[in-house]
Amino acid sequence: MKKYLVEFIGTFFLVFTIGNTVISPGAGALAPLAIGASLMVMIFAGGHVSGGHFNPAVTLAVWMRGRCPTVDVIPYWLAQVLAAVIAAWLVHFIKLPNVPLMPPIGWKAALLVEFLFTFALAWVVLNTATAKGTANNSFYGLAIGMTVMTGAFAVGGISGGAFNPAVAVGITLMGLSSWGNFWLFLVGNFGGAAVAALTYKVVNGDE
Repeated sequence: MKKYLVEFIGTFFLVFTIGNTVISPGAGALAPLAIGASLMVMIFAGGHVSGGHFNPAVTLAVWMRGRCPTVDVIPYWLAQVLAAVIAAWLVHFIKLPNVPLMPPIGWKAALLVEFLFTFALAWVVLNTATAKGTANNSFYGLAIGMTVMTGAFAVGGISGGAFNPAVAVGITLMGLSSWGNFWLFLVGNFGGAAVAALTYKVVNGDE
């Protein structure tokens, strides 16, 4: 139960930060820095309890890696998505309603960047938080948070920069993306995470 609560808290503050830094008046060009930092500190705070996934795609990758029990996968996903829904609901009490949707996006470009940066995120998670070669390191939270920051700066204007199905739920409920684009996040995020896990096994073997 403690693990699921930690996953809820970490995902909640990540999505809550996204809403309050992206929706005007927000952090402007510095929003990706705040988002990456939010993920970083939540990972450092809760990583020792739950693994600090805060992302259904990361949970998938870590499960495929063999470092997340099958019995925890669905509860992790439920905690993460519930946290995103509640965070998005609370943002509506802080930010003005009727936030314009993001401009229409090309689905091929959006799918590609969501896949690539979710791959990068899961790859970094697996290699810094689960690999024997980096066991007990002190930098994994920083590496993971900065991966999200990099992706948000690089391609946030193309896809919304979710790299996380729970975040996709949150930004859609907050009006930052349309439900018509939601499938892009599911396919790109879970696909990128799965390929990252398979690539990790090729590079690192069974360890």
